[in-house]
This record gives sequence, C-alpha cells and structure tokens, in this order.
Amino acid sequence: MSPSIPPRGIYAPVVAFFNEDESLDLSALEAHITRLAKSGVAGLVVQGSNGEAPHLLHSERQEVIATASAILKKHGKSDAVVIAGCGVQSTRETLLLCNEAKESRAHFALILSPSYWTGAMQKPAIEKFFNDVATSSPIPILLYNFPAVTSGIDLDSDLIATLAASNPNIVGCKLTCGNLGKLHRVAHDARIPRPFAAFAGKSDFFLHGLVAGSNGVIAAAANMFPKVHVKLMADFDEGNLKAAQDLQTKLSDADWVLVQLGVAGLKAALDRYYSYGGGRSRRPLGMVDGAKFEGRADSILKELVDLENSL
Repeated sequence: MSPSIPPRGIYAPVVAFFNEDESLDLSALEAHITRLAKSGVAGLVVQGSNGEAPHLLHSERQEVIATASAILKKHGKSDAVVIAGCGVQSTRETLLLCNEAKESRAHFALILSPSYWTGAMQKPAIEKFFNDVATSSPIPILLYNFPAVTSGIDLDSDLIATLAASNPNIVGCKLTCGNLGKLHRVAHDARIPRPFAAFAGKSDFFLHGLVAGSNGVIAAAANMFPKVHVKLMADFDEGNLKAAQDLQTKLSDADWVLVQLGVAGLKAALDRYYSYGGGRSRRPLGMVDGAKFEGRADSILKELVDLENSL
C-alpha cells in the first residue's frame, strides 16, 4: 500500500527562536506552537527555510521536532502532521536526517535539491538523488522546490511527475517557485497513479493554488495569521469566492511586507504583535528591530492581526 499523503490544509513552517547567546529559545517555541495548535492548522513544517535549518545542529533539529510533537500532543492535537526539513547536500546525510526525523516523531520529510555543485545537478543527477532518498527513507518525502535557496535549480512538472509516478514514497511537493501553471499540471497529472499532495509555497498565491487544485499551502505568513488562512480555505470550499478574494488581497499585501523583512523580520513581527520570540536569527543572519514596522507596513500587518484575533 502506498504511504498516505499529508491531509489537505494549512501548514505553518515554524520559525526557529534563539536566545541572545544564539541557543534555542524553547519557551518561545512552545508559545508559538501552542498558538498554532489552537488555530486549526493541519500541521507544522519544522526546519524549513523559515526554521533556519542550515543553522541547526543535528541534535537541535531532533530537539525541535520532538518539542513540536510534544506540544501538539499536550494540546490534544496528536493527529496534527509534522513535516521535517531534511534536505542537505549529500544523499548520505539527507538519509541520516530522515532517520533522525522519524525517531523524533516526524511523519514526513521535506527535501530540497542539493545545489552546492550546481553544474553537476542536471536532471539525471537530481532524479537519482530524490529516488535514492525516497527509496531508503523511513518516512515518506515531499519534494521542495525553492530555486532562491538552491542556486536557481528549478524542478519542472515533468520531473516531479516522473519521480512521483516511479517512487511511491514520494507523496507530495511544496512549490515555492510560484509557478501556478506547474502547480496545476502536477495536481492533475494523469501519470501519477495515486493521490499526490501538491502544496502552494507562499501565501500570496494561496487562493490561486486552491483554484489550481493544490492540497493547501505551506507558507511563512501562516506563522502570523493561521486562522486567516483557515478562513480563506473555508470560504473557497463553500463557494464564497468574493470573501476568499478579499482575504487573499490582504494576505498578498502582508506576505510582501514579510518577504522584505526576511526570516528575522518574521520573528520580529511575532514579537511585536504577539509578544514572544524577538527578531533574532543565528549569525550571519542579522536582527530586525521595531523600527522596520512603520507606516504602511504596520497598517497592513495590524489589520490582519486584528482579524486573526477576532476569529
């Protein structure tokens, strides 16, 4: 029997919180996951791009996954899905991370393309990498396509369909590339003989992805506004397109603000509007302080925070 796919819904790619000495701030992580657990999200992505995966030790990755799982269970959300980012530069270490993720109670692994030796990463090499990982991983994997962090490597729809069709342990993908035509093709590709979870990878094309047939969204802004995302999907599913469009407009504006602030800026926004976390990343990433939230940026985010708090 083929592995199950992640349930349709909203997934928050959980940010990593750090103390002033750059050690993990697990108290802020608990406050954050507690809020997410109560918001109606289908699950969490741990150690995605916003989780600063490249900055964490293996032991810290395991600690964060185990902590997230324990907090979900504590709040009666044992059925919530945990997807762990496990993609690194070698097949060997990627598989090590997949095994460690399973030990820490993750359900799925999210795998980026290797990209250090960019010139060598032609389609045959990438296809073999994902097949090798999927074949040996103890948990099902999702392909993670994010050209901005993989030296421009961009998985096309034919490669995704070929991988999904040939390896039953490849059960989905996250498309942060923003190519809606690709998302639509993958979501409806007849070459894939079983359910396949194609996720939009950003809030600013969440509704567009639903129209294309996505399995939901894995989006940084879901850290800030999980209930708003859940409401947009509900409006879409109920056929209330105008309400969904109105929410999408707000989310698109907010997503653009957060993109410009970067990973540390998202954490600074959580601190400013929800009073936990601080705008701190591990070096060489910097810090973002409250001065960045002025004028139009503050107005856009505050409007959605107020809406989030009202739901």
